[in-house]
Amino acid sequence: MYRESIHEGRDLKMDKILRRERILEEIRQAQKPISATVLAEKFNVSRQVVVGDVALLRANGLDIIATARGYMIPEKRNEHQYLGKIACYHRPEETRSELYEIVDLQAVVVDVIVEHDVYGEITGQLNLRNRAEVDSFILKVERSEVKLLSELTKGIHLHTIACRDKVHFDIVCERLNNCGYLLKG
Repeated sequence: MYRESIHEGRDLKMDKILRRERILEEIRQAQKPISATVLAEKFNVSRQVVVGDVALLRANGLDIIATARGYMIPEKRNEHQYLGKIACYHRPEETRSELYEIVDLQAVVVDVIVEHDVYGEITGQLNLRNRAEVDSFILKVERSEVKLLSELTKGIHLHTIACRDKVHFDIVCERLNNCGYLLKG
């Protein structure tokens, strides 16, 4: 009996390791972000188990990012070689329009960053590439009844933008400036 319980413990540990390897493979093969809920259903575990597994994978140095749409492996920046930061300011109801302006120019909204009084810098991974992804993000915010990070700072926030090059980044900045979304100094 004692030997069986040790053996069962090893099998359980092996199952966890195998499940994490399979979760990683699912994330790597996904064409778009994959949610913890979808992974939980696939592996017949709770969403919280998947969240813990991914946290352990990340703690072991794997580059997995969590977006509002799910987990993903950041792509190699072949097309988008230049990363720049922009400071923005607008009302919450203008968020969709701001994000559309960026993705319509074939740039990627990598993240949103705010400076919080208590926590310091807070970053939310977005990785938005097109209007459909923007719409999905906005819908998720509306359905979950959470505030946008920019609402914590009365509309002031940063975005990291992935562009082809500096000229492309400057075009995005000019468009956002013309729309009144860039923070004025």
